[in-house]
Amino acid sequence: MTFARVRHFPARSAKMQSVRTFTHDRWHFPLPPANRFPQEKYRLVRERVQRLPGVEVCEGPPISWDDALLVHDAEWIRRIRYGLLTRHEEAALGLTRSPELAQRTLHATGSTVAATRSALTDGVAAALGGGTHHAQRAVGRGYCLVNDVAVSLQLIRLSGFIGKCLILDLDVHQGDGNADCFTDDPDVFVVSIHGEQNYPFVRVPSDIDIDVPDRTGDDGYLALLDGVLDDLNHHAPFDLAFLLCDADPWQGDRLGRLSLTIPGLEERDRRAITWIRDRGTPLVITLAGGYGEPIETTADIQARSVALAAERG
Repeated sequence: MTFARVRHFPARSAKMQSVRTFTHDRWHFPLPPANRFPQEKYRLVRERVQRLPGVEVCEGPPISWDDALLVHDAEWIRRIRYGLLTRHEEAALGLTRSPELAQRTLHATGSTVAATRSALTDGVAAALGGGTHHAQRAVGRGYCLVNDVAVSLQLIRLSGFIGKCLILDLDVHQGDGNADCFTDDPDVFVVSIHGEQNYPFVRVPSDIDIDVPDRTGDDGYLALLDGVLDDLNHHAPFDLAFLLCDADPWQGDRLGRLSLTIPGLEERDRRAITWIRDRGTPLVITLAGGYGEPIETTADIQARSVALAAERG
């Protein structure tokens, strides 16, 4: 299949097919009791998204290890696949390698691949996870083993996609893995808006990096976002966009310190989604981070991101 370089989509109507979202939450892996990875979040988000009107929840097929090799260094994939990670590598990941974790990685990445293919057909789709933006070509860290956006893009290119891609990363942590995977790719434009004083402390430069001071709050953050969107007008058009709609800038998040409220996060998503879809650009939503307490509130925030994308269509 060959995709046109620029695709325009009509306004959605009740007669049009629902927005498809892709989940992987049936696949679990063992976690020690004190680990902060919010594994339960993915089920909670899926349950909320299933109740949204006009949204269909599916399971995407897993990628293969050969698919991961389209992006990642062969030695890194071998170490994940066969359980050869060192203690240092596991500490950097924040996860202990297990066969279950390896399988979940294939399914989670496959959900983003399926959402990407769906967005190119329907205009909007979502992965109910993904956004593994700390996975670099030869190493993983920060809960990210395989870079789902990079693998998705390489697979659709093999199917004929030749367009220009935007990655708009709104996670509170800088997307060093995305920057690394696409550093020499002129057809991918990487933007990261993240906490100035937050992880990772050694950055890989993106095309646009915005350092947001602690306790910036809604108004200051939205002003920075508006500035980035205005700047993106000089780099458009894009033929595909990935939007990392994390929840960790929320004021109740354990790992973010930007002090955004829930209405502020909703407005953030609305402005980003509107900018992308007003230009007829196919949109893939991924959820990225979210570590708030209670975790149910984080799930509410991330399900609302999907709802906004579905409403915009």
